[in-house]
Amino acid sequence: METSLTPQRPVTERQFVQRFSATPRGARLARRLAVHQLHAWGVAYRSDVSDTAALLVAELAANAATHGRVPGRDFELRLSLAEGAPDLLGTLRIDVSDTRGECRPPGPGQVVKPPPGSDGGRGLVLVEALADRWAVLERVPPGKTVRAELDLLY
Repeated sequence: METSLTPQRPVTERQFVQRFSATPRGARLARRLAVHQLHAWGVAYRSDVSDTAALLVAELAANAATHGRVPGRDFELRLSLAEGAPDLLGTLRIDVSDTRGECRPPGPGQVVKPPPGSDGGRGLVLVEALADRWAVLERVPPGKTVRAELDLLY
């Protein structure tokens, strides 16, 4: 019995994982290293994808360092770049994990814009606007991961 299969592109996934101190300096370093890693994977500096990813990493890392901070504990940045379906170049997944489980941010569709003139509260508004998908996930050991994904189109 002969079956015909639709040819599919091989799937390649690249990963970068790094822990950073839960400080403003750690958040800035996470953003800089993310952009550098994306460039090494072929996503050019100052491209739309690079700039969008830099903004997403900056917001998620700043939130982890500010709201997810547990003294003596780091936050983790994980970047995954996977080639996708025939109509996609791939998907960039950005995961930022911290160890504070009791302080969960609102999830997709639950983010409320801050009042005009407010000093903060816009980070997840930007994440919701820029990411193709995003979620707040439980993490073991205790904590949470905020995931944002970007579809990379041809």
